[in-house]
Amino acid sequence: MSNLLSSDRFYFSPDTLSLIRKYAGSTFVIKYGGSAMKDKSLQLNVIQDISLLYSLGIKVILVHGGGYLVNDWLCKLNIEPKFEEGLRVTDAKTMEIVEMVLSGNINNHLVSLLNQNNILSVGLSGKDANLVTAVPLFKNSENFTGQVVNVNVKVLNILLNNHYIPVVASIASDLKGYTYNINADTLASSIASSIKANKLILLTDTPGLLYDVDDKLSLIKNLNLSKINNLKSEGIIKDGMIPKVDSCVHALNNDVSEVHIIDGRIRYSLLYEILTYDRIGSMLVA
Repeated sequence: MSNLLSSDRFYFSPDTLSLIRKYAGSTFVIKYGGSAMKDKSLQLNVIQDISLLYSLGIKVILVHGGGYLVNDWLCKLNIEPKFEEGLRVTDAKTMEIVEMVLSGNINNHLVSLLNQNNILSVGLSGKDANLVTAVPLFKNSENFTGQVVNVNVKVLNILLNNHYIPVVASIASDLKGYTYNINADTLASSIASSIKANKLILLTDTPGLLYDVDDKLSLIKNLNLSKINNLKSEGIIKDGMIPKVDSCVHALNNDVSEVHIIDGRIRYSLLYEILTYDRIGSMLVA
C-alpha cells in the first residue's frame, strides 16, 4: 500500500470494481477542511477524486470549513483567534470575517474547481433557502458560535436528484436572522444524519484516530461506539479531536452506516479509503 500511496496513479483492481458496484447510487457527505485545504495542488487533487466518485454514480454533498484562512484574516486585522473546547469563539467582528472567508472566498473557489472538472455544483451556506437553522451553542450572547437544530433536506434532494453537487459553507442563521459559525464537522454530521447518508467522510490533516498522536503507525483502522467510549475515558481522544469524534458518534446514532476520518493531504486518499478493502484511515461504525 505504501508504494501505491506514493504513486501518481490510482490502480483499479477487481475489489475496486466490486466496491464501485456496491456504492453506485449511494449518498456520501464529505467534509473538507484542515491543512488539506491550504495547498492549491492538494485542493485540485481532492476535487478530482470527488469528481471521480460523482462520475461513478455516487451522490456527493461537500461541506467545508476553512479555519486556517479565517485565522490568517483575523491576524491581518489584529484580532486574536480564540477557541474553547476545540471550537472557535466567534464574536460579532469574527463572524463577519468567517462569513466573508467561507462563503465569499472558499465556497466560490471549490465550486469553480468542480465546474472546471465538468461537475455541476451549486455553492450554498446554511443561510440559503433556510438550509440549516441554528441556535447559539453558548449562553454568552456575544458568542456567535452555533449548533444545528434543523436541516432542510428538500433543498439538498432537489440538487442531488438533478445531478448537482451541493457545496455547503459551515454558516447558518437562526429564526431571527442572526448569523452563526458552525463547526464544519458538526454541520457535515447533521447533514449526513438528516439525509440518511450512506457514509460521512471527514477529510482532514491527520491519518485518522491514533493511539499516539506522535506516531502515525498507531492508526486505529476500525472502531465501534464501545471502543470510542473507552478511548475517551482513557484520554486518548482529547482536545480538538473531541468535537470531531462527537460529530462522528452523532452520525452513527442517526442512521449513518459508516464514518471515515482520513488524511486529505495524501494523494488519492479518498479513493483508497472508499474503493479498496485495505483503506488508509479510520472507519467508525455503530
